[in-house]
Amino acid sequence: MKKLTIKASLFLIACFLLPLKGGGGSVRAQEQVRIWQGGNDTRLTTSSMEFTGDGSVLTVGDKTFDTSLVDSIAVVHTVTVTYAGETATVDLGHASGVTATVDGAHVTLTSTNVKDELEFVLQGTSAQGSLTYDGPLKCKFYLSGLNLTSDRGAAIDIECGKRVDLILCDGTDNYLTDAAGGEQKAALYCKGHLEVEGSGTLTVKGNTKHAIATKEYMQLKKSTGSITVTGAVSDAMHVGQYFLMSGGTLTLSGQGGDGLQVETKTLDDDVTPDPDKENNGMLFIRGGSLNITAASDDTKGIKAPVDMFVTGGTFNITASGAGSRGIQVTGNLTVNEDDNITLMQIRATGGIYEDPVTEEESRCMGIRIKGNFTITAGTVRVANTGSGARGIKIDGTYSKSGTAVVSASVIAP
Repeated sequence: MKKLTIKASLFLIACFLLPLKGGGGSVRAQEQVRIWQGGNDTRLTTSSMEFTGDGSVLTVGDKTFDTSLVDSIAVVHTVTVTYAGETATVDLGHASGVTATVDGAHVTLTSTNVKDELEFVLQGTSAQGSLTYDGPLKCKFYLSGLNLTSDRGAAIDIECGKRVDLILCDGTDNYLTDAAGGEQKAALYCKGHLEVEGSGTLTVKGNTKHAIATKEYMQLKKSTGSITVTGAVSDAMHVGQYFLMSGGTLTLSGQGGDGLQVETKTLDDDVTPDPDKENNGMLFIRGGSLNITAASDDTKGIKAPVDMFVTGGTFNITASGAGSRGIQVTGNLTVNEDDNITLMQIRATGGIYEDPVTEEESRCMGIRIKGNFTITAGTVRVANTGSGARGIKIDGTYSKSGTAVVSASVIAP
């Protein structure tokens, strides 16, 4: 029964792919197939698929597969958007249910497709362009040498509330800048769950509010290259549910607000945390490098509204604004080591900030923890050289054990 089901599916796919023509030059719209075996998939770009007479062997290009071992096959539909100065072109390929509206170099893509996997390739350069997308299913966006500055709003606005994979294509440099004075939340905005991978680079500047923002969680996978924010009116990165970093290099500077801020998803009263939201308000660092400067007054390099867990990674954070904090955690901060070394280096060089309304003063601090601080492995170094600056202040309990190293002035009850 399994073999008959696969043969029938493959026959339909083969008929669909047969008319496709290949092409040279830059990336073109083309269909790909993903063949799943034992939980792993092989991805192939092809225009031909062939069975042996008894249907036991499938040949796709120069690859052969025993059909009795194939679990499933999916056709990947690719849409390519190419920017060229004041114009943009869209190649929809054979992606059904996708429509495109192009106004100069401003592109709006809308999908009603509820069954097919969609992928989008964005490439080229425009100083007055943008990309807006809305659709009902999870999808993937490949940035392949994209340099996009918007003169109307966000550079990329993904209004899909599902999981969105953002792939920084290997060997490419990508740049995003939004327009000043708009109503957009960020230069790069995702309404859903944003997962980043790929060894390319991404540089973002937010001229209206945040540089990068998500309504749900955000993940940086182990394969992630580098993400750099060169400036933002508000936060450099603003994440709506939780943040997980497993790799890559994250560099945040020039923001008027916090460097990396995580929010808590709330119920309808806008106060009570939603208990059904996974890891709500939490921040996880498992690897990679974070280079953050909090130069504006009363801002934080990293701000976690609940708990923060560190099990790897290198931190280089400078809090230079008056009353700024390198890291501020409302809940508990736990530091350990897993597969990666943990090295946290934080400098508090700012002075004292006086709130213009309440006239209350707040000191610059390396780390401010309102809950408990537990460190069992890794190294935490905090230098407080600013006038009136503090190293680490903890409202809850402080516990150091194992191979942990803490070099800082610690104020704890």
